[in-house]
Amino acid sequence: MPSYEAVFRPIQQSDPGKPFVVAQLGQSMDGRIATVTGASRYINGSAALDHLHRLRARVDAVIVGVGTVIADDPQLTVRRVKGPTPTRVIIDPRGRVPAGARCLCDGAAPVLIVTACGRQEPQAARAAAVPLPLYGGQFDPHQIVAALAARGFRRLLVEGGAKTVSSFIAAGAVDRLHLLVAPVIIGSGVSGLNLPPIATLEEALRPHMVAHPLPSGDVLFDCDLRGQRADKSARPLKVLSQAP
Repeated sequence: MPSYEAVFRPIQQSDPGKPFVVAQLGQSMDGRIATVTGASRYINGSAALDHLHRLRARVDAVIVGVGTVIADDPQLTVRRVKGPTPTRVIIDPRGRVPAGARCLCDGAAPVLIVTACGRQEPQAARAAAVPLPLYGGQFDPHQIVAALAARGFRRLLVEGGAKTVSSFIAAGAVDRLHLLVAPVIIGSGVSGLNLPPIATLEEALRPHMVAHPLPSGDVLFDCDLRGQRADKSARPLKVLSQAP
C-alpha cells in the first residue's frame, strides 16, 4: 500500500524538461476557505500546514495571487520542515503588491512579479518582473507556466488564493491537486474552488484520487488531473494509512 510520501513522487519524478504544476487548497468539510468576515486562520490543522511546507520544499517556485499577499502578507518560505525556500511568484496584473510585503523584504528567496506588459513595478529593486499580456484583465495560466519554465522554474506550486487555484484548474494547467479538508463545518462564508458552470455531470472533473488521513484530523486528497477529461470512468477512492 502506498505511503504518505508517495504524494510527492509525481513531483520528484516529473520530466525535468517539462513543467509540472501542483496546486493546493485547504478548506472545511463544506468547501469553505473563510467565514463571511474573511477569517481563515486556521481552518486546517498543524499537520496540513506541515504538508504545505513540504510541498514548498519540493518545488522551484510557489505562485500566489496579489490578493493573497494583500490579505495575508505570507512569507511563502519553508519554516516548518527542512528544505530550501522556493522562488516566490506573485501574480499582479495591476501593480497592487504592497512595497512592504514580507516576501519582498525578508531576503529569504528571490521574488518574481507577473505583471502586465508595459507596466512599471515600483518594487523593481526587490523583485524581477515577468511581463505577460492580459486577456480581459486576466493572465493566461499556461503563459505563466511557460514563462516560468523558460526561466528554469519547472516544478511549480500554485498555493493561493482560491481564485488563482481555480483559474489554473479551469485552464487545465494543473497536473496535481492537493486538497486538504479540515474536520470542521463552517456553514457559510467564502467558497473554495469556483469553476465555470457545467450543464451535466458528465462534464464534471473526475480525477483519480488517493486519500491520506493526517494526524491533525485533516484529510489530504491527492488528485491526479492529468488527462482525466479523456477518462470519464471514476476510479474508487483509496484510503491509505495515517500520514506522519
